Amino acid sequence: MIEMLSYGFMQKAFIAGLFIALSMACIGMVSVLRRHSMIGDALSHASLAGVALGLVLGISPVTMAIVVAIGAAFSIEVFHHFFPQASELSIAIVMSAGIGLAGVLSGFVTAANFNSYLFGSIVSIPDNELWLVVICSLVVVILSALFYKELFYIGVDPQAAAVNGVPVRLINILFTILTAVAIAIAARTVGTLVVASQLVLPVASAMQHAKSYRGTYIASVLYSVGYTLCGIAFSYGLNLKPGGTIVMTSLIGLILLLIGHTIYKYVSTKKRGKSAHRP
Repeated sequence: MIEMLSYGFMQKAFIAGLFIALSMACIGMVSVLRRHSMIGDALSHASLAGVALGLVLGISPVTMAIVVAIGAAFSIEVFHHFFPQASELSIAIVMSAGIGLAGVLSGFVTAANFNSYLFGSIVSIPDNELWLVVICSLVVVILSALFYKELFYIGVDPQAAAVNGVPVRLINILFTILTAVAIAIAARTVGTLVVASQLVLPVASAMQHAKSYRGTYIASVLYSVGYTLCGIAFSYGLNLKPGGTIVMTSLIGLILLLIGHTIYKYVSTKKRGKSAHRP
Protein backbone atom coordinates (compact mmCIF):
# COMPACT_ATOMS: atom_id res chain seq x y z
CA MET A 1 0.00 0.00 0.00
CA ILE A 2 2.81 2.42 0.89
CA GLU A 3 4.60 1.65 -2.38
CA MET A 4 1.37 2.09 -4.34
CA LEU A 5 0.63 5.49 -2.81
CA SER A 6 4.17 6.68 -3.48
CA TYR A 7 3.34 7.01 -7.18
CA GLY A 8 1.75 10.25 -8.31
CA PHE A 9 -0.52 8.58 -10.86
CA MET A 10 -1.97 6.28 -8.17
CA GLN A 11 -2.57 9.23 -5.84
CA LYS A 12 -4.52 10.96 -8.60
CA ALA A 13 -6.41 7.73 -9.35
CA PHE A 14 -7.53 7.40 -5.72
CA ILE A 15 -8.58 11.05 -5.56
CA ALA A 16 -10.57 10.81 -8.79
CA GLY A 17 -12.07 7.48 -7.72
CA LEU A 18 -13.15 8.86 -4.34
CA PHE A 19 -14.98 11.86 -5.77
CA ILE A 20 -16.58 9.86 -8.58
CA ALA A 21 -17.78 7.24 -6.10
CA LEU A 22 -19.43 9.91 -3.96
CA SER A 23 -21.25 11.55 -6.86
CA MET A 24 -22.35 8.26 -8.43
CA ALA A 25 -23.79 7.01 -5.13
CA CYS A 26 -25.83 10.20 -4.67
CA ILE A 27 -27.26 9.93 -8.18
CA GLY A 28 -27.63 6.15 -8.12
CA MET A 29 -29.89 6.13 -5.09
CA VAL A 30 -32.42 8.50 -6.68
CA SER A 31 -32.18 6.74 -10.07
CA VAL A 32 -33.06 3.38 -8.52
CA LEU A 33 -35.90 4.97 -6.55
CA ARG A 34 -37.31 6.42 -9.81
CA ARG A 35 -36.88 3.05 -11.57
CA HIS A 36 -34.35 4.56 -13.98
CA SER A 37 -31.53 2.15 -13.21
CA MET A 38 -30.64 1.78 -16.89
CA ILE A 39 -30.20 5.51 -17.45
CA GLY A 40 -26.49 5.02 -16.80
CA ASP A 41 -26.17 2.93 -19.97
CA ALA A 42 -27.95 5.51 -22.09
CA LEU A 43 -26.02 8.53 -20.82
CA SER A 44 -22.67 6.75 -20.80
CA HIS A 45 -23.06 5.88 -24.49
CA ALA A 46 -24.15 9.44 -25.18
CA SER A 47 -21.06 10.71 -23.35
CA LEU A 48 -18.95 8.40 -25.53
CA ALA A 49 -20.41 10.15 -28.55
CA GLY A 50 -19.45 13.42 -26.88
CA VAL A 51 -15.91 12.18 -26.38
CA ALA A 52 -15.65 11.27 -30.05
CA LEU A 53 -17.07 14.65 -31.05
CA GLY A 54 -14.57 16.41 -28.80
CA LEU A 55 -11.68 14.49 -30.34
CA VAL A 56 -12.91 15.34 -33.85
CA LEU A 57 -13.31 19.04 -33.08
CA GLY A 58 -10.15 19.31 -30.98
CA ILE A 59 -12.14 20.26 -27.86
CA SER A 60 -11.71 18.76 -24.39
CA PRO A 61 -13.36 15.32 -24.67
CA VAL A 62 -14.59 15.42 -21.06
CA THR A 63 -16.19 18.84 -21.47
CA MET A 64 -17.90 17.74 -24.69
CA ALA A 65 -18.99 14.49 -23.03
CA ILE A 66 -20.69 16.49 -20.25
CA VAL A 67 -22.46 18.74 -22.78
CA VAL A 68 -23.71 15.81 -24.90
CA ALA A 69 -24.73 13.81 -21.81
CA ILE A 70 -26.81 16.74 -20.53
CA GLY A 71 -28.50 17.01 -23.93
CA ALA A 72 -29.16 13.26 -23.92
CA ALA A 73 -30.61 13.41 -20.40
CA PHE A 74 -33.10 16.07 -21.44
CA SER A 75 -33.90 14.06 -24.56
CA ILE A 76 -34.92 11.15 -22.33
CA GLU A 77 -37.35 13.44 -20.51
CA VAL A 78 -38.77 14.64 -23.86
CA PHE A 79 -39.24 11.12 -25.22
CA HIS A 80 -40.83 10.12 -21.92
CA HIS A 81 -43.74 12.46 -22.69
CA PHE A 82 -44.34 10.61 -25.97
CA PHE A 83 -44.15 7.18 -24.29
CA PRO A 84 -45.53 7.79 -20.76
CA GLN A 85 -46.48 4.15 -20.23
CA ALA A 86 -43.04 2.83 -21.22
CA SER A 87 -40.38 5.02 -19.61
CA GLU A 88 -37.66 2.47 -20.39
CA LEU A 89 -38.36 2.97 -24.10
CA SER A 90 -37.17 6.59 -23.96
CA ILE A 91 -33.93 5.43 -22.33
CA ALA A 92 -33.45 2.78 -25.04
CA ILE A 93 -33.99 5.35 -27.81
CA VAL A 94 -31.35 7.72 -26.43
CA MET A 95 -28.93 4.85 -25.85
CA SER A 96 -29.37 3.74 -29.46
CA ALA A 97 -28.72 7.27 -30.68
CA GLY A 98 -25.57 7.49 -28.53
CA ILE A 99 -24.23 4.17 -29.80
CA GLY A 100 -24.94 5.11 -33.41
CA LEU A 101 -23.37 8.56 -33.18
CA ALA A 102 -20.33 7.24 -31.33
CA GLY A 103 -19.88 4.54 -33.96
CA VAL A 104 -20.02 7.05 -36.81
CA LEU A 105 -17.66 9.56 -35.18
CA SER A 106 -15.19 6.87 -34.10
CA GLY A 107 -14.14 6.53 -37.74
CA PHE A 108 -12.71 10.05 -37.66
CA VAL A 109 -10.49 9.69 -34.57
CA THR A 110 -7.42 7.71 -33.60
CA ALA A 111 -8.41 4.27 -32.37
CA ALA A 112 -6.03 4.34 -29.38
CA ASN A 113 -7.42 7.63 -28.09
CA PHE A 114 -11.03 6.53 -28.53
CA ASN A 115 -10.58 3.02 -27.07
CA SER A 116 -9.12 4.42 -23.84
CA TYR A 117 -12.57 5.80 -23.06
CA LEU A 118 -14.35 2.46 -23.42
CA PHE A 119 -12.92 0.98 -20.24
CA GLY A 120 -11.54 4.18 -18.73
CA SER A 121 -8.05 5.32 -17.83
CA ILE A 122 -8.27 6.52 -14.26
CA VAL A 123 -4.57 5.87 -13.62
CA SER A 124 -3.56 8.14 -16.49
CA ILE A 125 -5.90 11.04 -15.85
CA PRO A 126 -4.18 14.40 -16.50
CA ASP A 127 -4.19 17.20 -13.92
CA ASN A 128 -6.71 19.39 -15.75
CA GLU A 129 -9.22 16.55 -16.03
CA LEU A 130 -8.63 15.58 -12.41
CA TRP A 131 -9.62 19.08 -11.31
CA LEU A 132 -12.68 18.91 -13.57
CA VAL A 133 -13.69 15.60 -11.98
CA VAL A 134 -13.22 16.96 -8.44
CA ILE A 135 -15.15 20.18 -9.08
CA CYS A 136 -18.03 18.50 -10.93
CA SER A 137 -18.28 15.76 -8.32
CA LEU A 138 -18.38 18.31 -5.50
CA VAL A 139 -21.16 20.20 -7.26
CA VAL A 140 -23.17 16.97 -7.65
CA VAL A 141 -22.66 15.94 -4.02
CA ILE A 142 -23.42 19.38 -2.56
CA LEU A 143 -26.57 19.93 -4.63
CA SER A 144 -27.74 16.37 -3.90
CA ALA A 145 -27.36 17.07 -0.18
CA LEU A 146 -29.08 20.46 -0.36
CA PHE A 147 -32.08 19.02 -2.23
CA TYR A 148 -32.08 15.68 -0.43
CA LYS A 149 -35.75 15.81 0.63
CA GLU A 150 -37.01 17.15 -2.68
CA LEU A 151 -35.20 14.43 -4.64
CA PHE A 152 -36.67 11.84 -2.30
CA TYR A 153 -40.20 13.18 -2.75
CA ILE A 154 -40.09 13.23 -6.56
CA GLY A 155 -38.61 9.74 -6.54
CA VAL A 156 -41.38 8.29 -4.38
CA ASP A 157 -44.43 10.17 -5.70
CA PRO A 158 -44.04 13.18 -8.05
CA GLN A 159 -47.78 13.96 -7.97
CA ALA A 160 -47.93 14.08 -4.18
CA ALA A 161 -44.72 16.13 -4.14
CA ALA A 162 -46.30 18.74 -6.45
CA VAL A 163 -49.40 18.92 -4.25
CA ASN A 164 -47.19 19.56 -1.21
CA GLY A 165 -45.42 22.48 -2.87
CA VAL A 166 -42.29 20.78 -4.18
CA PRO A 167 -41.14 22.42 -7.46
CA VAL A 168 -41.18 19.11 -9.30
CA ARG A 169 -40.27 20.47 -12.72
CA LEU A 170 -37.31 22.45 -11.39
CA ILE A 171 -36.04 19.53 -9.28
CA ASN A 172 -36.38 17.20 -12.27
CA ILE A 173 -34.28 19.56 -14.38
CA LEU A 174 -31.68 19.78 -11.60
CA PHE A 175 -31.54 16.01 -11.19
CA THR A 176 -31.29 15.52 -14.96
CA ILE A 177 -28.25 17.80 -15.14
CA LEU A 178 -26.61 16.24 -12.08
CA THR A 179 -27.10 12.74 -13.48
CA ALA A 180 -25.60 13.68 -16.83
CA VAL A 181 -22.57 15.35 -15.25
CA ALA A 182 -21.91 12.49 -12.82
CA ILE A 183 -22.12 9.82 -15.52
CA ALA A 184 -20.07 11.80 -18.04
CA ILE A 185 -17.11 12.29 -15.68
CA ALA A 186 -17.34 8.70 -14.45
CA ALA A 187 -17.42 7.39 -18.01
CA ARG A 188 -14.11 9.15 -18.70
CA THR A 189 -12.34 7.57 -15.75
CA VAL A 190 -13.90 4.11 -15.29
CA GLY A 191 -15.13 3.61 -18.87
CA THR A 192 -18.39 4.03 -20.72
CA LEU A 193 -19.00 0.28 -20.85
CA VAL A 194 -18.95 -0.16 -17.07
CA VAL A 195 -20.16 3.14 -15.62
CA ALA A 196 -23.78 1.97 -15.30
CA SER A 197 -22.62 -0.79 -12.96
CA GLN A 198 -21.09 1.77 -10.63
CA LEU A 199 -24.43 3.54 -10.55
CA VAL A 200 -26.52 0.60 -9.30
CA LEU A 201 -24.31 -2.02 -7.61
CA PRO A 202 -23.57 0.02 -4.45
CA VAL A 203 -27.29 0.79 -4.09
CA ALA A 204 -28.18 -2.87 -4.57
CA SER A 205 -25.63 -3.77 -1.89
CA ALA A 206 -27.05 -1.23 0.56
CA MET A 207 -30.59 -2.52 0.00
CA GLN A 208 -29.61 -5.91 1.43
CA HIS A 209 -29.54 -4.65 5.00
CA ALA A 210 -30.58 -1.00 5.23
CA LYS A 211 -34.06 -0.45 6.67
CA SER A 212 -34.80 3.12 5.56
CA TYR A 213 -34.17 5.49 2.69
CA ARG A 214 -31.63 7.46 4.72
CA GLY A 215 -29.89 4.29 5.82
CA THR A 216 -29.78 2.97 2.27
CA TYR A 217 -28.47 6.32 1.02
CA ILE A 218 -25.62 6.41 3.55
CA ALA A 219 -24.77 2.73 3.05
CA SER A 220 -24.70 3.09 -0.74
CA VAL A 221 -22.23 5.97 -0.43
CA LEU A 222 -19.99 3.87 1.81
CA TYR A 223 -20.20 0.87 -0.51
CA SER A 224 -19.52 3.02 -3.56
CA VAL A 225 -16.38 4.50 -2.00
CA GLY A 226 -15.23 1.15 -0.65
CA TYR A 227 -15.77 -0.74 -3.90
CA THR A 228 -14.06 1.95 -5.98
CA LEU A 229 -10.97 2.36 -3.81
CA CYS A 230 -10.59 -1.41 -3.34
CA GLY A 231 -11.01 -1.93 -7.08
CA ILE A 232 -8.26 0.58 -7.84
CA ALA A 233 -5.97 -1.08 -5.29
CA PHE A 234 -6.68 -4.56 -6.68
CA SER A 235 -6.09 -3.37 -10.23
CA TYR A 236 -2.65 -2.12 -9.25
CA GLY A 237 -1.71 -5.25 -7.33
CA LEU A 238 -3.02 -7.68 -9.96
CA ASN A 239 -2.08 -5.54 -13.01
CA LEU A 240 -5.68 -5.36 -14.26
CA LYS A 241 -7.80 -2.69 -15.95
CA PRO A 242 -9.11 -0.36 -13.19
CA GLY A 243 -12.61 0.13 -14.62
CA GLY A 244 -13.40 -3.55 -14.98
CA THR A 245 -11.77 -4.36 -11.63
CA ILE A 246 -13.94 -1.80 -9.85
CA VAL A 247 -17.06 -3.40 -11.33
CA MET A 248 -15.96 -6.96 -10.47
CA THR A 249 -15.12 -5.87 -6.93
CA SER A 250 -18.60 -4.34 -6.61
CA LEU A 251 -20.22 -7.46 -8.06
CA ILE A 252 -18.35 -9.82 -5.74
CA GLY A 253 -19.26 -7.60 -2.79
CA LEU A 254 -22.94 -7.71 -3.79
CA ILE A 255 -22.90 -11.50 -4.20
CA LEU A 256 -21.34 -11.94 -0.75
CA LEU A 257 -24.00 -9.69 0.75
CA LEU A 258 -26.75 -11.64 -1.02
CA ILE A 259 -25.38 -14.91 0.35
CA GLY A 260 -25.02 -13.43 3.84
CA HIS A 261 -28.54 -12.00 3.74
CA THR A 262 -29.97 -15.33 2.59
CA ILE A 263 -28.19 -17.19 5.40
CA TYR A 264 -29.36 -14.60 7.93
CA LYS A 265 -32.99 -14.97 6.83
CA TYR A 266 -32.74 -18.76 6.97
CA VAL A 267 -31.27 -18.75 10.48
CA SER A 268 -33.82 -16.19 11.67
CA THR A 269 -36.68 -18.28 10.28
CA LYS A 270 -35.35 -21.38 12.03
CA LYS A 271 -35.08 -19.53 15.33
CA ARG A 272 -38.65 -18.20 15.04
CA GLY A 273 -39.89 -21.69 14.19
CA LYS A 274 -38.23 -23.19 17.27
CA SER A 275 -39.64 -20.42 19.48
CA ALA A 276 -43.16 -21.01 18.13
CA HIS A 277 -43.00 -24.74 18.95
CA ARG A 278 -41.85 -24.29 22.52
CA PRO A 279 -44.50 -25.35 25.10
